[in-house]
Amino acid sequence: MSSLEDLTGPKQHLYEKRKAVYPKAVDGPFRRLKWAIMAVTLAIYWGTPWIRWDRGPYAPDQAVLVDLAHRRFYMFSIEIWPHEFYYVAGLLIMAGIGLFLVTSAVGRAWCGYACPQTVWTDLYQHVERFLDGDRNAQIRLAKGPWVPVKIARRALKYVIWLLIAFATGGAWIFYFADAPTLQQQFWTGQAHQVAYATVAVLTALTFILGGFMREQVCIYMCPWPRIQTAMLDEKSLMVTYKNWRGEPRTRGIKKATDDSLPTGDCIDCTQCVQVCPTGIDIREGPQIGCITCALCIDACDKVMAQIGKPRGLIDYCTEDDAKIEAAGGTPTPVLKTLFRPRTIIYFAIWSSIGLAMLFVLAARTRVDISALQDRNPLYVQLSDGSIRNNFTINIRNMQARPRNMEIGVAGLPGALLWTEGDSRDQAASTVRVTVPADSVAKSRLYVALPAKGPERTDFTFTVRALDREGGSSSDEAHFERPERSQ
Repeated sequence: MSSLEDLTGPKQHLYEKRKAVYPKAVDGPFRRLKWAIMAVTLAIYWGTPWIRWDRGPYAPDQAVLVDLAHRRFYMFSIEIWPHEFYYVAGLLIMAGIGLFLVTSAVGRAWCGYACPQTVWTDLYQHVERFLDGDRNAQIRLAKGPWVPVKIARRALKYVIWLLIAFATGGAWIFYFADAPTLQQQFWTGQAHQVAYATVAVLTALTFILGGFMREQVCIYMCPWPRIQTAMLDEKSLMVTYKNWRGEPRTRGIKKATDDSLPTGDCIDCTQCVQVCPTGIDIREGPQIGCITCALCIDACDKVMAQIGKPRGLIDYCTEDDAKIEAAGGTPTPVLKTLFRPRTIIYFAIWSSIGLAMLFVLAARTRVDISALQDRNPLYVQLSDGSIRNNFTINIRNMQARPRNMEIGVAGLPGALLWTEGDSRDQAASTVRVTVPADSVAKSRLYVALPAKGPERTDFTFTVRALDREGGSSSDEAHFERPERSQ
């Protein structure tokens, strides 16, 4: 009797088992560019919380700080309040459009050079290469038995990875509190539990994603490879294998250098595959695993130099230029490719949003007022027959110093104002208050008018700063009187 496997064939698995990727070290212009970008991005991430910025004695001196406790966002000389969250929304929109711009111009360059997953994975791979050797040595070590040397190397590598991951999570929490103070509290056990939990989660994520999942994050978890297809067109620069030049392939340098044989320039050395951090073969054409890091270009150019062939068998190329080159024509200059209508429109939108935000930021007032009228009672009739309305006034001082301000009204001729702590005898047409630095002052304000007049009168509360810098604001309100008898 035949077994079930004989009838149905070999067992099929729903998912293919991951094939480990061991990228080979390579040197070249794009590899050095990746080194530079990695150094800059890591320096910015780890160093920014420690930059000091003097804002005076009433504000924090950390250059970049997301102060959740006081609901402020500081970035050097810029301070964003909760009601100004549209600036953050504008920055996010600019980031999205910038990503569209980069992708339409040079493909997934963000993924290949500046994405945090790429940067930390690259850093982990350098540590791995330093301890375990290059590609072939790593493969031998992975296939070898678990002898003491292998155990020691694995343990040392994981310890270094964990230290990097811990530094990553530790740096993140410093963006949300004063870095020197939080560091001291963290090591003495005085920090909030949220700080320890955040570091633990980010340490685990960095260790797992950068050390073990690596290219799987780019291929399976990240949504951007699926979205990028809408951003690319036939004029976008992409890492391309020029098959019209490389095919048919040969094996070995000797055949490749023999011009009497009908062969292409590709000698099938697989160097482009060996250096790829996601393990793809670029010669199979555009694919979701390509992050446009261009390390395959460095590897291929090196081989072409060794066999005496011109560089560029694998190179940045557009789909249109690929057809032109295949037909023997001259490709479009790179600058003309980059500065085309689509990228110019993206850049115009991106820069317009940025300029608009800068203009609004420069023109914004650092003073604000809001008025809330008491609804119960709507009005109070005083002993002299006049009518009083009660208001709660909030005055916002967005400067890092106390400021004296004057509250007045417009549209209520003859109105008298006084605060809850004053008496009616101290009433005047304006009221002066001192607002603490970088805060909102709440005042209970009384407004009185003669009883004769309309039931409801619209007017405006005004506030102006009395210092040299000045600044003013206003808020609409209305004054209520008793209903008049017919």
